[in-house]
Amino acid sequence: MVRYFTRLRMRRIYKWGGRPYIFDRKLKSYGFEYLNMSVEGQEAVTTVTPGQYILIEGNDDEYPFVAKLLKFFGDESHKQKKALVQWFLRLSEVPQNKKLLLGRSPHPQEIFYYLGRACDNEINAESILDTPFPEPGTKDTLYVKLSWDTKAFNVLDPVLMQDTPASTPPKPALPLFPPCASPTATPVSRGPVRRALPTPDPTVMRRAGSVSDTRATMSAGKRSTLEAESIHSASKLSASKILSAKRRGSAADTPGVRKKLQLSIGASECLYLRMKELRNSVCFPCFLIQVTPSTPRHATPSIPSRTVPARQPGNILEEARARLHVSSVPESLPCREQEFQDIYNFVESKVMDGTGGCMYISGVPGTGKTATIHEVIRCLQHASDMDEIPTFRFIEINGMKMTDPHQAYVQILQKLTDQKVTADHAAALLEKRFSNPAPKKETTVLLVDELDLLWTRKQNVMYNLFDWPTRRHARLVVLTIANTMDLPERIMINRVASRLGLTRMSFQPYSFKQLQQIITSRLNKVKAFEEDALQLVSRKVAALSGDARRCLDICRRATEICEHSTSHPSSAGLVRMNHVMEALDEMFSSSYITAIRCASLQEQLFLRAVIAEFRRLGLEEATFQQVFVQHRALSRVEGLQPISVSEGLAVCQRLGACRLLLLEASRLDMLQRVRLNVSQDDVLYALKAVRD
Repeated sequence: MVRYFTRLRMRRIYKWGGRPYIFDRKLKSYGFEYLNMSVEGQEAVTTVTPGQYILIEGNDDEYPFVAKLLKFFGDESHKQKKALVQWFLRLSEVPQNKKLLLGRSPHPQEIFYYLGRACDNEINAESILDTPFPEPGTKDTLYVKLSWDTKAFNVLDPVLMQDTPASTPPKPALPLFPPCASPTATPVSRGPVRRALPTPDPTVMRRAGSVSDTRATMSAGKRSTLEAESIHSASKLSASKILSAKRRGSAADTPGVRKKLQLSIGASECLYLRMKELRNSVCFPCFLIQVTPSTPRHATPSIPSRTVPARQPGNILEEARARLHVSSVPESLPCREQEFQDIYNFVESKVMDGTGGCMYISGVPGTGKTATIHEVIRCLQHASDMDEIPTFRFIEINGMKMTDPHQAYVQILQKLTDQKVTADHAAALLEKRFSNPAPKKETTVLLVDELDLLWTRKQNVMYNLFDWPTRRHARLVVLTIANTMDLPERIMINRVASRLGLTRMSFQPYSFKQLQQIITSRLNKVKAFEEDALQLVSRKVAALSGDARRCLDICRRATEICEHSTSHPSSAGLVRMNHVMEALDEMFSSSYITAIRCASLQEQLFLRAVIAEFRRLGLEEATFQQVFVQHRALSRVEGLQPISVSEGLAVCQRLGACRLLLLEASRLDMLQRVRLNVSQDDVLYALKAVRD
């Protein structure tokens, strides 16, 4: 595919051609007849005149903007070079919810005459590309048959495609029509029009289709209320904001300042326009433009497909390391069979009956809560595909991924209907959706992870999530996950806890035998560990937290240590006790753990008070006053003299200076909020080693 030269790769030189032919006293600008473009170090000069169809720089080198040049103008110093254009847009620039207005499947090379006002038609003339126009008859062409006014597709009026106004001076001759046709030629029938359409390359059609499907909604720009959804304007405005700074930095002497819209850094191929008729035999111009489709600038990021297969593990240790990765999907979930069956029966009964309900699932981190639910959903979806149960929709939200609890409404609505609105509007739409009956409504299964982070002062988010399943026509099943078993009693008010119900499940921490079984099942007959080494890491983690993820990380690190300890990695032996001990020392001997071990007695006691208060609240944040109450209670238990408030503040400040705690930057003193900057497991491990 042809690549274009952009401003970042070489510098273009733009000069006005001829003398100014008109002066605008109001705007203090001059009109010019044509613009000469050349590349630094080359003698070739390209001339552009009003009336030509041009390509304008975009964000990538393969998909420039398409426009018709109307006139040139600049300031008295000739440093600012500007142009007035008429835009064309592609179907991918039309809002997703309005593409159906076309009423048919579009041709991959079809574009539309833009009649909206959301896009500024004043551009920087230095964003025009200098690639010469190609000869007609090429295979990659764009057809203009309709116009788009942000509301509907209309038949293109031939008057709109007339040349520049009479006030524009004569321009150099440029072929607007191919040699085989002219603007006065007799319109051909529908048959020849279809034969004139080139057979598009399958690769071009796939890329053009992906552009149409993945183009995102427009961003902010100067637009009217009725045209707020137009992508055409935002794509060019965002290109101006991001790329104009790059141009000024890389070529300070290159003029190019514009009032509203400044398009820059893109690429071009050639373009050609041609007159034809519509499919319905209406005689009006149809314009044909040569261009190479490319990746959209606002596409959703995705991982490209592999061109070569993934590298196979070179030895047993590499294969074991791949199997022990936390992202690796195991063949089964051992040690959670009973929990799996209980959740499966609960969700299956709700889907079969078409009713709603809530289940609260608790357990310390790393005990398989989320993985078990995902396995349940996978099995239910398989049963739905086999027509054993009715179809349902699965939606997952995570409180850790939200900046505000009310964003839960936005994410749920967006995953249900692909609409993105404000939080208040989303809450109202969801309330209407789950309250009113609808024909053939599917059951929705909603997974809410990190439920404690959705807590608000009025608790309205939690209340709505638990209240919607009780509606008669909701058909909503809510599965909630949190780390605290008695979270409803601790932080929820009565009206919220009553909506949650009594269907609860607790995932206990893994024992050392269960952790050993999990590692063995993941290895699946891959002999990479000694039995004593597996038992050692399982017992160490089970005694601390029972976190299976940490156990897997330690085992992976042990395989790396074992592989690096041999001179030939291909002949690496089994992971032994000394490798596991070294991995454990690395995992539990960080600078934070060393700082905790070296802290004073009162500072260590304060850290214990922080963890105790977090567990009491069920949250990962507390005020100094709450922690100080716990600190005084622990002091009495340990037989120590309780310290004063000022001494407690000094202890808290020292821990904050060591970055063991995160303190709120304020003068609230007793009411300042406190968070741990290290994991609770690391704190407990360090304090346990000190006490031993």
